[in-house]
Amino acid sequence: MGNLYLGFDAGTQSVKVSVYDEKLECLTSQSLPTSFRYPNPGWVEMDLDDFLGVTLKCIKRCAEDLKEIGRDPKDIVSIMGDGVICGIAGVNAEGKAITPYINYLDSRTQDDVEYINKKDLSIWGKETGNPVASCMFPAMFARWLLKHNTKFQEQGVKFVHNCPYILMNLAGLKGKDAFIDWGAMSGWGLGYKVMEKEWSDEQLAILGIDKRYMPRILKPWDIVGGLTKEIAEYTGLREGTKICAGAGDTMQSMIGCGNFEPGKGVDVAGTCAMFCVSTTGIVPELSKKGNNLIFNSGSLPNTYFYWGFIRTGGLALRWFKDSVCHKADDALYYTDLSARAEKVPAGSNGVLFLPYLTGGQDETQKKSSCFLGLTLDDDQAIMWRSVLESIGYDYMEITDIYRKAGVDLNRITVTEGGSRDSLWNQIKSDMLDSEVVRYKNKGGAVVTNCLFAAYAVGDFKDIIPNLRKVLVVDKEYAPRKEMTSLYRRLHSFQKDLIKNDMPEAFKRLWEIKKIVKEG
Repeated sequence: MGNLYLGFDAGTQSVKVSVYDEKLECLTSQSLPTSFRYPNPGWVEMDLDDFLGVTLKCIKRCAEDLKEIGRDPKDIVSIMGDGVICGIAGVNAEGKAITPYINYLDSRTQDDVEYINKKDLSIWGKETGNPVASCMFPAMFARWLLKHNTKFQEQGVKFVHNCPYILMNLAGLKGKDAFIDWGAMSGWGLGYKVMEKEWSDEQLAILGIDKRYMPRILKPWDIVGGLTKEIAEYTGLREGTKICAGAGDTMQSMIGCGNFEPGKGVDVAGTCAMFCVSTTGIVPELSKKGNNLIFNSGSLPNTYFYWGFIRTGGLALRWFKDSVCHKADDALYYTDLSARAEKVPAGSNGVLFLPYLTGGQDETQKKSSCFLGLTLDDDQAIMWRSVLESIGYDYMEITDIYRKAGVDLNRITVTEGGSRDSLWNQIKSDMLDSEVVRYKNKGGAVVTNCLFAAYAVGDFKDIIPNLRKVLVVDKEYAPRKEMTSLYRRLHSFQKDLIKNDMPEAFKRLWEIKKIVKEG
């Protein structure tokens, strides 16, 4: 009946696994949530074996679904995944995680980031396109683990990202076999040469990271091994099923929504809300200090992009639903919230939400999250709309930088989970003064992974032409001039409030948290 391909997206909040056929039609999809730990203020930890376990459960469920529709799970010929580009853990010689998994939500390296940036070195921008260090960079996590994690000091062999860890275990690989693809490599932020797709000896020496800890660099579609007998028996898949090297989630999301040419804008509406623009390489105007933009390599050859971000953009939505509304088990409550918030006028009745649940994305201020301007007239719907608008305000700053550099942003594509929310899409269109486009394909990164999996085993001869077949516009949102004008006025007040009025309050709030934590 034809070959099948399995793709997974190991995201921050959940792991999604899907199976597609040769026509790139989805036959089944399963998803399960991940878990977090918050051991100290500003610290966010996860577990690589939790990612692995959740992925295996989803694969097994997908195999069971295939049997129910009369398909044989053993027809799956290749597996390809993607994962978080800004997050690492350490593994031992057996390839097993021996440290917590630390990602972009964590701020523990902030003091070290300030130390690195005081050196004011030009090599960072020259070789990576990123002029300064950030506390979300894996390069900084590696420095922290080398200094503070005794287990890694004694047993550590390699640093790995979450997707390669899953793929390594599917194939039964050891620590010495650890790998990373050439796109996700640029998620390290520092320590590599982005155009040459290789680690930088000079940068690693400055960072104090021994090159022996760095994983080998592969192409996303390279075959790293075959599915082990043990996992094949557990999941119902065929032993020896080809395992690909994988890719970064942002890179695959961009490809999955048609962004594989320079000059296009994409809103990756995931846990970390990311606003991306594709380029032909490093753009000096965008790589300036103070822009707070990150530069990365794409999954495909000669593709590059910049992205601005709100670290807890999508996570703020989940936090509000789960922790404020107490609807953790009701995924449809997002729809209910937006239906009610649609009746709330733009500006959320004067209520502002600051989405800095794990601190700000700059290192000059210790930001924290809060609602401002609440009165007895305000309710859940107003608060929800203010959460959505808060991410839009930060996006306005990012798009202003892009437009100043000459990037045309009249049309923006949205992808990942948040792209299904029509209210949020319309708010973004109004706030950014751009047409927003959503594609019918809901797979995003996952369908791209399956396409790569088919390409890896030779079933597809090329990637882009086959991708174009599934890129069908679902809905378009046009900016409303009166709303755009209103949001621009509100943004000037919001920006002034955060930059001039709130810094002292942020400092005192952090001091209060420290006092409470220490007792």
